Amino acid sequence: MDVDSRPVLIAGAGPVGLVLAWRLARAGLPVRVFEREPQLIPMLRSSTIHPPTLDMLDEDGVCAALHAAGRITPTWQIRLHETGEHAEFDLSIIADATRHPWRLQCDQSVLSMEMEKRLRALDASIVQRGVNVVAAGEDEEGPWLDWQQGEEAPVRERGSHIVGCDGGRSLIRDAIGASFEGSIYPETTILATTTFPFEDHLPELSGINYVWAPDGTYSLLRLPDVWRVSLHPPAEENLDDAMRPERISARLATITPAAAHAPIREIRPYRVHQRIASHWRRGRLLIAGDAAHLNNPKGGMGMNGGIHDVFELAACLTEIFNGAAPSTIERYEARRRPVVRDDIIGQADQNRARMWEPSLEGRRKLLGDLQALASDRDRCYKYLLKTSMIEGLRRAATLA
Repeated sequence: MDVDSRPVLIAGAGPVGLVLAWRLARAGLPVRVFEREPQLIPMLRSSTIHPPTLDMLDEDGVCAALHAAGRITPTWQIRLHETGEHAEFDLSIIADATRHPWRLQCDQSVLSMEMEKRLRALDASIVQRGVNVVAAGEDEEGPWLDWQQGEEAPVRERGSHIVGCDGGRSLIRDAIGASFEGSIYPETTILATTTFPFEDHLPELSGINYVWAPDGTYSLLRLPDVWRVSLHPPAEENLDDAMRPERISARLATITPAAAHAPIREIRPYRVHQRIASHWRRGRLLIAGDAAHLNNPKGGMGMNGGIHDVFELAACLTEIFNGAAPSTIERYEARRRPVVRDDIIGQADQNRARMWEPSLEGRRKLLGDLQALASDRDRCYKYLLKTSMIEGLRRAATLA
């Protein structure tokens, strides 16, 4: 069999891997997805979907399904906790640049479920769950991937290309010999969800809020049925202690005393990485999403960036399948890696640095600058094109 007529093999059935499979399958390419988890388990992960990502997903009823399960958020704020002063950014300003001038707050598992449902409707064998990808490589016969189910002997599968959408500990990234350059931020973030109505206690609250507090910073993001609260316990506090429900309640009470007895649904700690793979391709093996880059979640660009990766990658693979030169694949890394490095990781790092400004004087200066920016329509328009990831996608399209 000709290498280019074999299926594209994808390691990882997170939202990025499934979106890639959907794009390829609907373009007529054979594709298979291998996932370790036997079933999709909703988790406290990404929830922000940016305007251009919604534009991309506006096919096959995907966007409608996301909106039915999510919450449209037309504005976002940066706030000073002590006074409630804030700078608010209204995404309607960029309505001429997107069909969806808002952020959609929707748990990423909804996107994964919608993608998998459509793939199984096309072919029930596309997504294979409950299997481990244990090795991958390329030889004179082309790319190969070994997968294993339970204690059974590994099975070797050959494809036209192998794509690692297998997360921060990517096996495919190791297979292409890429280093994962960067660092881990010192703070631990604890993500908690609650049905407590913060909007009834914090005047003029938006659906997305990044807040300077006397003892650090926190964020409040509103989903349809819960608030997602990102908290940062003191560095000297033991993590196990910080995650106890009574400690979470105490932290919520610092946001507003009325939240002291707020019902808490879920609690998850995580450390934030700032990393990018040294290269994203070797031969016909490639990586995308978290396997290729990790960034601070302030601004919600991680999952969105991964989806933008695979839209570009799917376009390259589709052209090759339809007769373009194999070298077409070089366009993928040439377009995506510089934008991820500068526009996503760089911007996310700036977002973090701004929110970790320690002094009240410095925070007031930053807030004043942001308020002036939000009130200047021309400057705000350019700023929102950047923070909504539209500018980065436009720049990527100009790269050879």
